[in-house]
Amino acid sequence: GERTRIAQQHIGERHHQHHQPQRLRPDLQAADHRDAIGHQRDHDQSADEVAQAFATREKLALDSMPEELKALPTQKILLNARALIGIDALRQMFSPAKVESVTLTDNSEQVLPTLSSIVDKLETAGKGVIMTMGKGGVGKTSIASAIAVALAHRGHKVHLSTTDPAAHISWVIQNPIPLLTVSCINPATETSAYRQEVIAGAGSGLDKQGQALLEEDLRSPCTEEVAVFRSFASVVAEGKEGFVVLDTAPTGHTILLLDAAQAYHKEVLRQSSNLPEAVINLLPRLRDPKYTRILIVTLAEATPVHEAKKLQDDLARADIHPFAWIINQSFTPVQTDNKVLLTRKNNERTYIREVQTLTDQIAIVPWLAEPPTDTQGLEQMLGGDSKATGSKAALPTGAKS
Repeated sequence: GERTRIAQQHIGERHHQHHQPQRLRPDLQAADHRDAIGHQRDHDQSADEVAQAFATREKLALDSMPEELKALPTQKILLNARALIGIDALRQMFSPAKVESVTLTDNSEQVLPTLSSIVDKLETAGKGVIMTMGKGGVGKTSIASAIAVALAHRGHKVHLSTTDPAAHISWVIQNPIPLLTVSCINPATETSAYRQEVIAGAGSGLDKQGQALLEEDLRSPCTEEVAVFRSFASVVAEGKEGFVVLDTAPTGHTILLLDAAQAYHKEVLRQSSNLPEAVINLLPRLRDPKYTRILIVTLAEATPVHEAKKLQDDLARADIHPFAWIINQSFTPVQTDNKVLLTRKNNERTYIREVQTLTDQIAIVPWLAEPPTDTQGLEQMLGGDSKATGSKAALPTGAKS
């Protein structure tokens, strides 16, 4: 509700299919298409460096829009200092009130753990699967990439992969580093390979009519789901030999994968099967906290936190329990004098406290002036003193570390 409303639906489906306008880079999409600093300068001429960097990132995002979208009618909505919850806040969405002053409700000096501290704990296993989960747009790809790079720099063999067709890991890691392998589970590639495998196996003894029926059956949408699921299971199986960091698709797609894992597992228990070993053992591996560590990624905002809580509940029903929560792109560790950003920083504390009631392990990743698009930028996400530069965050009162 805080982002620019662009009428993408006016682009015809046929036009979209033929022209395929370039996607905004994920790190720029996360920059929020909101004229925050222009609004602030109306009230405060001394915009600080963080505020200026925020304005620069949103300008880059807008400048990167495909021409097809730039030509459409556009409504710019200023960054609101308040959380857009409740009727009064929604009424102010089109004309945000001037922020006169900001008083932080909590000045505790307790330090919130950084992402680097989570990597320290993940590293102790020496191998296994690390999965980032959460709603779209919270930065799962960047978090997964930062963890993979950190483990590789510490001398571990790491395979970084994604099940999200919208993710572009190659954009995040532009220069490969030793010990790090990067891949993507591509639905089209996996489906083609699976079809060829089935035709070569089950179809080898069929007559022409039987082969035609088999090929027709393999054109079903279910074929893609099975192919992607099998590939996912194979990547998870690599955790036996080293670290696998998996950037998963947005919540709904991930739950479908988990549902499929449970369905396959029930079938395995019901009868003997020719399913691959990776598929047979997928659910037990996901349920094993020593083998798989789930990181729920969220933002310190209402909707991301509440959707993440629902994800945690869904995982619990599958007897899968998260290892830690990561609060990404937070202003809590950031030093700023901008009144709008200070107010948002103050608003974050409510949601940080809520996360603290949902998990015993939490880390906070600061909002960065430069998008984390390469290894140096990813290291900035880690925080800490020795392994990367970053800020430490003050915990709200009563926080767990």
